[in-house]
Amino acid sequence: MGGLSKSRLMSYRQCPRRLWLETYQPDSITTSPDTEARLRTGLEVGEVARGIYDPAREGILIDRNSDGFRGAAEKTANAIRSRQTIFEAAFNSAGTTVFVDILLPVKQRTGQWKLVEVKSSTSARDYHSDDIAIQGYIAREAGIQLNQVSLSCIDSSRVYPGKGNYRGLLQEIDMTEVLQRDTEVREWISNALGVLANDTEPDIATGTHCFDPFECGFYEYCSQNDPVVEHPVHWLPAIRSNKLKTYLDENDVLDMADIPDHLLNERQLRVKQATLSNKVYFDQSGAQQALSGYTFPAYFLDFETITFAVPAWAGTRPYQQLPFQFSLHKLGRSGAITHHSFLDLSGKDPYRGFATHLIQNCGKRGPVYVYNAGFESRIIRELAERLPGQASDLLAINDRLVDLYPVARNYYYHPTQYGSWSIKYVLPAIAPDLNYGDLEGVQHGGMAMEAYLEAIHPGVSPVRKSELEQQLLEYCKLDTWAMVRLWEFFTGKNIIKL
Repeated sequence: MGGLSKSRLMSYRQCPRRLWLETYQPDSITTSPDTEARLRTGLEVGEVARGIYDPAREGILIDRNSDGFRGAAEKTANAIRSRQTIFEAAFNSAGTTVFVDILLPVKQRTGQWKLVEVKSSTSARDYHSDDIAIQGYIAREAGIQLNQVSLSCIDSSRVYPGKGNYRGLLQEIDMTEVLQRDTEVREWISNALGVLANDTEPDIATGTHCFDPFECGFYEYCSQNDPVVEHPVHWLPAIRSNKLKTYLDENDVLDMADIPDHLLNERQLRVKQATLSNKVYFDQSGAQQALSGYTFPAYFLDFETITFAVPAWAGTRPYQQLPFQFSLHKLGRSGAITHHSFLDLSGKDPYRGFATHLIQNCGKRGPVYVYNAGFESRIIRELAERLPGQASDLLAINDRLVDLYPVARNYYYHPTQYGSWSIKYVLPAIAPDLNYGDLEGVQHGGMAMEAYLEAIHPGVSPVRKSELEQQLLEYCKLDTWAMVRLWEFFTGKNIIKL
């Protein structure tokens, strides 16, 4: 078996240092929860793809883990001779091993095959072309006559009809043109093998390549000796200006103190000035004016959602954000405040119960404060589409949404926000007695999704499920209590503490 795999060659394409570390210092890697979730999603989509491309289950699945490469190669050769559909077909050539997601015999052309690479993304990306070019090259070098090469990815517009019917979940994109890239692939292999032949770690500095196309698990290791920058440029929000980008690139600027003010927009300049002076920017009169037109009762609302690449519930789409929980604080004119919540951990589609409880608890009048309204607004509109009988009540709530995010962004900035107006950064600055890090278990949205998936798993124990339920309730409650505290701070009004 050769010294390279397709995944290792793709690592080389991202950064030669990553390839070297994966081979010689694998213990230096740090795998993020996002990476683990992406890998799980890929496996799930791959399993569904086998049912779509081989509904009769007559194909051959090569198990590289149990068979090893030698056994996998033998099974692949036997399946090729019998002209069967092959999943995870194993090939080795030019010092590189690949496992092809799907290899289909072309019925109209004896001896020719169609290669299909399955991805959990919703469209073709640049790195997919590299990935498939490598597979196509190695398969042909191993003697396979490829008639067509395709990428099979998620159709995010497909509504799942239920009962395990995933026909139409995947859409194919013809990628046969990648077979013209043999010269490039040969060069990649030669250069990658050269990296592996060297016992010295490549001296490559960290940079944007560390996160493109994916975050590299060696970033923490590689960046440990990077120069410490007191005011990093990446704290500046929304760097989109071509003039600013050009200046940063041409002058190798790392610290925002070294950027001329005239290249910054108003918000970037505010961040720079507050950071360098270590002084808070707060236009309280502007914030009060922005919120002055709203009456009582006032509501503070936050949703938690889950997404599935492979839909779990009928009537939903791939990667659709589906609500399973909300927290709602209600503030009366007297300053008294009450709290309501909804959380469904049954594992069934919670949309009906969610919508019913939302309508019941949001009342008929008064502003409904949210943080970054586009998210809640989209969820409510989608609920209205799925529940036409409750659509008018849901859309009435939608019309009452008031976004606190632009108020914070336009009128407040604390140096400890590090260029972000996420509520997770604004809250500790305004209300230091509250901190998401003090929560047990669930402390951010990603953790909430992981906790939800664990809680609805059939194998979860009642004790563990109860723990997760409490963690989710406390986390979502803090999100809306945080908004109450922001509103109190921005308006200068007092509330009766919980």
